[in-house]
Amino acid sequence: MKKVLLGLLLFVGFATYAQNKNAKASLEVDGVCLMCKSRIEKACLKTKGVKSAVWNVKTHELKLIYDARKTDVATIESSILAVGHDTEALKATDEAYASVHPCCRYRDEAVQDDHKVEEEEHQH
Repeated sequence: MKKVLLGLLLFVGFATYAQNKNAKASLEVDGVCLMCKSRIEKACLKTKGVKSAVWNVKTHELKLIYDARKTDVATIESSILAVGHDTEALKATDEAYASVHPCCRYRDEAVQDDHKVEEEEHQH
């Protein structure tokens, strides 16, 4: 009986250890500007367990470092959707999307085009 109990304790210890306190993930998140960047990153950082969130305006890639013992990618993704930004896998509700600033309406082609023109002007 003692051997079974000891084996069980060791197994539980290893299973707990397998949860990574510095897990990394990458997501594609829609957005068009620095206001979007701020909103996306803040939503992630407000999620318990998220240590780092950096969203790239040009590539739309969100790089995350989080404690897998406290959160997971699905929970972080829910936080992003709640502030109105779509991910590659899921779409924010119309209500959440409507809450973003008019200049951040990334689903609108005219808004996307405006940001492309601004980007080109900054490069010259």
